[in-house]
Amino acid sequence: MPATYADRFAELEGLLRHLERRLSHLSRMASHAPAPNRVEKAGDVVANLLAEFADRFRGNTRQAGRDATVLEDDAIKLGRDVFRRVTREVEQRPLVTLAVAVGVGVIAAGLFARRA
Repeated sequence: MPATYADRFAELEGLLRHLERRLSHLSRMASHAPAPNRVEKAGDVVANLLAEFADRFRGNTRQAGRDATVLEDDAIKLGRDVFRRVTREVEQRPLVTLAVAVGVGVIAAGLFARRA
């Protein structure tokens, strides 16, 4: 079952909370370390956190791209199916199709005339 946008948003929020916790931990750790080690440890931890976050974010964007491709394929198939059905109806019942088109046109013209 594909994840919904709400699920992905919740996952992103979780990642951000995880990042906040790790940075808070880093801050506490750095305050107890000797001064020369603080900068080096802080830089390493931040670099690792950002790399991990970027990897997870890339994974989510790849999944979103795959989902968009699936939706695009479904839309193309649906469009082709609708086109075939309309074409078949026009070929089998041209007068009925023409009458429906005229009726829709009259209704649309009436609606637009009321607005103006």
